[in-house]
Amino acid sequence: MIRDARVLRAGFVPREVEHRDAEVNHLSSVLEPITNDEPADTAIVTGPSGAGKTCISKFVTERLREEVLDVEATYVNCWRNHTRFRALYQILDDLGTTIDIHRQSTPHDELTNRLQEYDGPRTVVILDEVDQLEDPSIIYTLHDLPQFAIICIANTEEELFSQIDDRLVSRLRSSEHVRMDKYHDDQLFDILRARAKWGLDEDVIVDDQLYRIADAAAGDARLAIGILRTAASKADRENCDRITDDILLDSAEDARAQIKQKSLESLTPHQRVVYEIVRDHGPIGPSEIHEHYSDDVDDPRTKRTVRTYLSKMVQYNLLEAEGTSRDREYSIVDSKVASPMG
Repeated sequence: MIRDARVLRAGFVPREVEHRDAEVNHLSSVLEPITNDEPADTAIVTGPSGAGKTCISKFVTERLREEVLDVEATYVNCWRNHTRFRALYQILDDLGTTIDIHRQSTPHDELTNRLQEYDGPRTVVILDEVDQLEDPSIIYTLHDLPQFAIICIANTEEELFSQIDDRLVSRLRSSEHVRMDKYHDDQLFDILRARAKWGLDEDVIVDDQLYRIADAAAGDARLAIGILRTAASKADRENCDRITDDILLDSAEDARAQIKQKSLESLTPHQRVVYEIVRDHGPIGPSEIHEHYSDDVDDPRTKRTVRTYLSKMVQYNLLEAEGTSRDREYSIVDSKVASPMG
């Protein structure tokens, strides 16, 4: 049933992307100077979860590397590598310059020096979930080095700008902004049909089922592809000739649970404390959350940073918020909510 499992994976970058021509052209034009060995502007790519920000950034970068020999690329998930050291290490590791760097003993300044001394090909650095960086000065460091072109990916510009100082905000506001909206159901259907065409045998899923996945995913391509992948895997394990409606119904719930678990595992230690406070005390307002949080950790972040944590977890469907900004309360999302696949 599964012809090519890679096509159904969340991080797969297709040879052609659906319904993002304008964004691809915009980002390509921002990076074009590096094809002539010239510095490129920083690009800020924003949009909701599942809008294709990472896919488009990787697609454009890979296409660039196909056209130009002397261009490198590195990808940093800043949620996973949220400290300055880990983010810098990831970049240098991709550039092959970490062989004598020791995670425990190498001073942070040494990593910065390595970046400044790097004299290899021009390199595109994709900073995904960039608003998760504990020390956003890494953006400033890269911004000052002409051999690096930066793509900053975040859900919203506000979240990114709230985490950085004024001098960097002024620089980034003049950067190129590539904004993405949620997909429409018809667009998600096209994405799913393309993935099914290349990843699955013929006739194992029908168009009506793909439309229902698109509807259930509510504009989130990551969830839509997750449902398709889970359904195909389940049908394959059960030796079915095709994906049945019952399998599809179970798969929607399973895919949501898998994405939720992955998001939970991605939380930084401070975000995890905030999540657990909401889980244990919610519905609860931001001020009360910050009081609990300040009691629970040794080095508490500011109220503004905690509000950013809360906003991030709402966007990733870990928390839900009710009320206006003045009387807003947070609670955890009930994973047992009925799926709209029926």
